[in-house]
Amino acid sequence: MAKNGKRTTAAREAFAGKENLSVEEAVSLIKANSNVKFDETIEIAMNLGVDPRHADQMVRGVVGLPNGTGKTVRVAVFARGAKAEEAEKAGADIVGAEDLMETVQSGKIEFDRCIATPDMMPIVGRLGKVLGPRNLMPNPKVGTVTMDVEAAVKAAKGGEVQFKAEKAGVVHAGVGKLSFDEAKLVENIRAFVSAVAKAKPTGSKGTYMKKIALSSTMGPGVSVSVDNAVTE
Repeated sequence: MAKNGKRTTAAREAFAGKENLSVEEAVSLIKANSNVKFDETIEIAMNLGVDPRHADQMVRGVVGLPNGTGKTVRVAVFARGAKAEEAEKAGADIVGAEDLMETVQSGKIEFDRCIATPDMMPIVGRLGKVLGPRNLMPNPKVGTVTMDVEAAVKAAKGGEVQFKAEKAGVVHAGVGKLSFDEAKLVENIRAFVSAVAKAKPTGSKGTYMKKIALSSTMGPGVSVSVDNAVTE
């Protein structure tokens, strides 16, 4: 059996016996026990009482974090003509049509968010098997199929986070960087939890939010009080 390093052992000891903390306490604990040499991402995982295999229990949405994610987001836009120019001016990293489709089909995917104008969906639709598993497929429900390309690009670049329940009913996302002030991280976390709460599907029965946990990229997780995290 592999032995844990001193850093991992110390972190686990610091977290031992601590659970159902307030968001503020959890953030403080995570920040105080990080000792890696890079700016870790603060990650949230929410265990929901849903079965995403049923259409009326799917949880999906988007939220603009008030303090951004701290991450550089590469945006690709499928558009032509004036809308392509609009995307470029708004700061899109990659803009194209059939040429972009061919690039993606070749396996070269150098973007984190994909946006498309409605007229481009027949082309983008051919990429479902490639973009779908990576959660990159443009979708009107989260604002990535739109004629307002400028707003979509700026939102993606400015800290907008998409979320979608996985098979086990778990939603997870990055909600900021360890270097953020505690207050900003707390604000981001509450904004994310609020968005997931508002996305409660009609088919959800019983307890919707079962468990919430926070962690840093390399650190252990800590459970957060659902009641404390949920704000109206």
